[in-house]
Amino acid sequence: MRIFQVDAFTDSAFAGNPAAVCLLDRPADARWMQQLAAEMNLAETAFVEPRPGGYLLRWFTPVVEVVLCGHATLASAHVLYETGLAAAGEPITFQSASGPLAARQDDGSIVLDFPATPARPESPPAGMLDALGVTAPVWTGRAPEDFMIVVATEDELTGLRPDPGQLVSATIRGVIVTAPAARAGADFVSRFFAPAVGIPEDPVTGSAHCTLAPYWCGRLGRAELTGFQASPRGGTVRVRVAGDRVMLSGHALTVLAGELTPAALPPGG
Repeated sequence: MRIFQVDAFTDSAFAGNPAAVCLLDRPADARWMQQLAAEMNLAETAFVEPRPGGYLLRWFTPVVEVVLCGHATLASAHVLYETGLAAAGEPITFQSASGPLAARQDDGSIVLDFPATPARPESPPAGMLDALGVTAPVWTGRAPEDFMIVVATEDELTGLRPDPGQLVSATIRGVIVTAPAARAGADFVSRFFAPAVGIPEDPVTGSAHCTLAPYWCGRLGRAELTGFQASPRGGTVRVRVAGDRVMLSGHALTVLAGELTPAALPPGG
């Protein structure tokens, strides 16, 4: 059973967001998947199982299964194309907890077709702004899984030093903080904090851009934008809003490839 480590939403090794991708050659139960994800200790480990017409895709942080993950989906598509399991130029269909997801190649990058998850205006929960160190938000809102806070400048965003312990919430996955970009080559910048699911700060969060894209495309009056996630590793996500879907585009590269030993295979293997 093969396993890979892929840096997603970057074209340079040791940047972007690392994900593990396990190519299942047999069904595996969730307990084993969670154990392997904890062993890999990355933000996400993706499990790809062949199914008629495509693949079943599941994602696990070191502590919990999640319903949507962008960078590990990008990494999974990259591995399928790189290994030849998916033919070059042919689209890939994934079945997931968030419904059907599609991936395709486009001039060296991979485009993901994801559901849009726009945020609706809502006041932040008590203590959230203090935990982040935000004093004067421009806008705040709630998406299905995350809370989003808009600040005035990129400098304010990159200067945040949040307290992860105070950000843990039983009602949301994480907090997106975003601002207009001051750097060249980007339209908006963001950071993502999700200590409730074991990720104090995520390097690059594809699924958060399903919330960021509707906001920024609406605010800037454009259908296509480039986002930069300003974590220490950093990564670039190009977005396009198409009705109730968001196209996420980025690069990926494999930094490690191997096989699970017999002792690590799922029960019954």
